[in-house]
Amino acid sequence: MSSIPFAKGHGTENDFVLLPDVDGVRELSVDQIALVTDRRRGIGGDGVLRVVRSRHVADASTDAEWFMDYRNADGSIAEMCGNGVRVFARYLREEGLADGPAIDIGTRAGTKRALFEDDGSITVDMGPPQLLGESVTAVNGRKLTGLGVSMGNPHLAIDLAGSGLELDDLDLSDEPAYDRSFYPEGVNQEMYVDADPIDGADLHVRMRVHERGVGETRSCGTGICAVAVAALARQGVERGSVVVDVPGGRLFTQVGPERILLRGPAVIVARGAIEL
Repeated sequence: MSSIPFAKGHGTENDFVLLPDVDGVRELSVDQIALVTDRRRGIGGDGVLRVVRSRHVADASTDAEWFMDYRNADGSIAEMCGNGVRVFARYLREEGLADGPAIDIGTRAGTKRALFEDDGSITVDMGPPQLLGESVTAVNGRKLTGLGVSMGNPHLAIDLAGSGLELDDLDLSDEPAYDRSFYPEGVNQEMYVDADPIDGADLHVRMRVHERGVGETRSCGTGICAVAVAALARQGVERGSVVVDVPGGRLFTQVGPERILLRGPAVIVARGAIEL
């Protein structure tokens, strides 16, 4: 049994265990990831962020020095994580592994730039959204239609208006029954409703999410981007500022067809060592 260092961080309560492996010498098994993320037997988290130099990752096609090797709590690989990349950037800076006002981070959805804001938040250029068309799912016994959006990973954003369902009453403990022919690799599913207007924002919505490979989480950065795109698309526009509230807090988006900027907090809350 070996002891390895770790850090624990979260972005709007979407929490991660960071495992440094700067020289790419550690391969994590599915069982090890499940142990680390278990909230009773391990540290607990929605996923694991392996901190590794890009040159040590075979599928890391990036010029960035650092690569965010993200695994869901069930051990499956995820292409991208909007909250995770902010936490990853915070960790790199606090550990002295990177400095400057912005850090480029390699992910399986391309290189993402994280910018440190004066108010302590971090803004990430999430790249362009891709509209996938409409698809269906079933929540609380209701068949619902949503807009498919890819942020490098797949999403289905469902507006609950007119559905007869209340956002706060949804049971998301089990994965909603989506169309597996439309999403053969699984999908993150976001349910959202309009919220009271906010000065300076084009739209304000509230959201909950069921993440593939994890379950319901307190927040999902790429899901927030997908919901922002879908909420604007209802109005026939593809640009605008959308504030999104999730159970874990509030995030801000600036949406355009060429890129989405996602701004929010990211904190490291603990460091230690774990036996694997």
